[in-house]
Amino acid sequence: MTVPGLVVIGSGGFGREAARAALDGGFPGAVLGFLDDAPDRTGTMVDGLPVLGPISLAAELGDAVFVVATGRPDQYTSRHSIVQRLGLDDDRYARVVHPRASLAGDTALGCGSVVLAGVVATAAVTIGRHVALMPNVVLTHDVVVAEFATIASSVALAGGTRVDQGAYLGTATLVRQGLTIGEWAMTGMGAMVLTDVPARRLWFGAPARDRGASPAVGYRPMRTPTLEGEA
Repeated sequence: MTVPGLVVIGSGGFGREAARAALDGGFPGAVLGFLDDAPDRTGTMVDGLPVLGPISLAAELGDAVFVVATGRPDQYTSRHSIVQRLGLDDDRYARVVHPRASLAGDTALGCGSVVLAGVVATAAVTIGRHVALMPNVVLTHDVVVAEFATIASSVALAGGTRVDQGAYLGTATLVRQGLTIGEWAMTGMGAMVLTDVPARRLWFGAPARDRGASPAVGYRPMRTPTLEGEA
């Protein structure tokens, strides 16, 4: 059976990392290139791969599958916005898992998710659709990461932690067992989270405290289907 080629949506830092993970064995087929709405990128090469055109071109690439690899800290709702805009079925989205990630055999991994090098999921971990897991993230037993969440490098989630839809956990965030990070919330770099973080709030510090509204406070997405067992 022929594996369709992969197109990475977004040619910025995360897109380049996703493409590299795919090329290094994280995807079983060919990597065809990028789509990006920046008009000056169409026709250029990024890390040896072509930028094929704007994101809307996805509708014309019927033989390809995709990952949406956007979501810098000040625009971490972008992945969700793009998926809603494209309106593609789930089977048009690939999973990219770097070969140096370690996911236990009972890990559930949703479509469109990207797992970079050094990620560890230990036991009974659930990872939703279109999740971004940056290098060296540790997800211990019974962690649930809901769709469109972004987990930056070197984050560690203790057992039973839940990260709700679209939340962004900054680099080196530590979360105590059994806590919930609310939907579209954000934690800052090095946050030590010892209590639940409410939806759409920004927490940072050690211990982390409420510092105001998250950058996603005004974002009102349509609800999308979730993995079985997600609220």
